[in-house]
Amino acid sequence: MRGKIITFLVVLLAFVCGGAFTYVIVTNPFEANTNNPTAGILGCQYTSCENKVVIDNSGLSSAVSKIYDAVVMVKNFQKGQLSSTGSGFVYKVDSKYGYVMTNEHVVESADRLTILLTSGKEVEVTKLGGDEYLDIAVLRMPVEDVLQVASIGSTDDLKLGDTIFTIGSPVGEEYYNTVTSGIISGIDRMVTVSVNSQSDWIMKVSQVDAAINPGNSGGPLMNANGEVIGVNSLKLVDNSIEGMGFSIKIEDAMAHVEELENSKTIERPMLGINLLNASDKRTLSSYGISIDNNISSGVVVVEVVSGSGASKSGLEKGDVITKIDDEEIVNGAYLKYVLYKYKVGDKISITYIRNGKEKTTSVTLTKAID
Repeated sequence: MRGKIITFLVVLLAFVCGGAFTYVIVTNPFEANTNNPTAGILGCQYTSCENKVVIDNSGLSSAVSKIYDAVVMVKNFQKGQLSSTGSGFVYKVDSKYGYVMTNEHVVESADRLTILLTSGKEVEVTKLGGDEYLDIAVLRMPVEDVLQVASIGSTDDLKLGDTIFTIGSPVGEEYYNTVTSGIISGIDRMVTVSVNSQSDWIMKVSQVDAAINPGNSGGPLMNANGEVIGVNSLKLVDNSIEGMGFSIKIEDAMAHVEELENSKTIERPMLGINLLNASDKRTLSSYGISIDNNISSGVVVVEVVSGSGASKSGLEKGDVITKIDDEEIVNGAYLKYVLYKYKVGDKISITYIRNGKEKTTSVTLTKAID
C-alpha cells in the first residue's frame, strides 16, 4: 500500500511540473506584453521605463491640418510682372481683416502683392509694415477670405532633436504648400547676414534640417503640435552643405508686430560712435590707431558723434569696446545685434580697454540718425 502511495505522489509531482513547464513555453510571462509596453516582469527591469523614448509620427498629419489652410503663397509683382514668390501665414484676425506674416525680403520693392490660398483663390493684399533687420513684414487681407488662423507657440521649451515641420511653396506655384519635416538641429545659432548689401547684422535663429528652398521664405516653422515656433528665413547654400535651414524665433518676430501692423518704423537706438572691428589692424592704422596685438575681438572707436550718448560717456578714439552690459562684443555686427535689444533712453554699461587697462562707463542711448 505504501508503495502505491509513493508512486501516486511521484506521478502527481511530475504532472504539476510538466504543466508549469508547458505554461511557461506557451505564455512566456517573462516577455513584455507587446500590447502594453509597460506590462511584463522584465519589460522595465533592466532598462528604465522612465527613460524610454517612443517615436510616433502618426500624429503629424493632425498637426499639419491645424495650420495648412492658414499658410499662403505670397506673390511679389514689380512693374506689372511677377518678380518673385514666397510664403506666409495668417496669424491673427479682427472684425475686418486677416493679418499675414512673412519675410521682409519676400515683399520688398513690390508695387503689387497677392496671396494664393489653399482654396485656389488669389487675393490682393496690402503691406502694412516691414523691417529689414527683423526680416519680418505684415500684410493685410479681407477677413472673409481667411480660411484658417495659425496658433502661435513658444520656443521656451525647445530642445535639440524635437520634431518640427514646415509648410511653404518652394520654387513657385507648382509645389504650392509643400510639407517637410525634420528636427531642431541647433538652438540660438548666431548667423551673420547682409542688410543693405553689407554683412553687418547678426540674427539669432533656430537651425533645422527640414528642407527649406527658395519660396519657403516667410513660411511657418511648427512644433509637433502644429503651433508656429518660427518664421523660415534663410539657409546656407554650398555644394558641400545640405539640410542647414534657419528660422527666426517666433518671439523675435512677434516682439514688434504691433508697430508693423500700425505702419510704424521700428525705432532703434544709437550708441553714437563710428567704429571698426578690432581684428582689422591694417585699416585701424590708416586712422592713426594702434591697439595691442593680443586684442583680436571687440570694436574700436574711430570717432565719437557729437551730441550722442557716447559723447557724454567719456569714450574716446582708440577705445576698444568689449562688452555691453554682460554681453561680449565680438565685432560690429554683434554690437548692433546687442544694441538693438534696447530702446531709446535706456542706460547701458560699456566695458572697454584703453591703454591696456579695462574700464567701464555708462551710456544713455539716443535715437538713431537715418
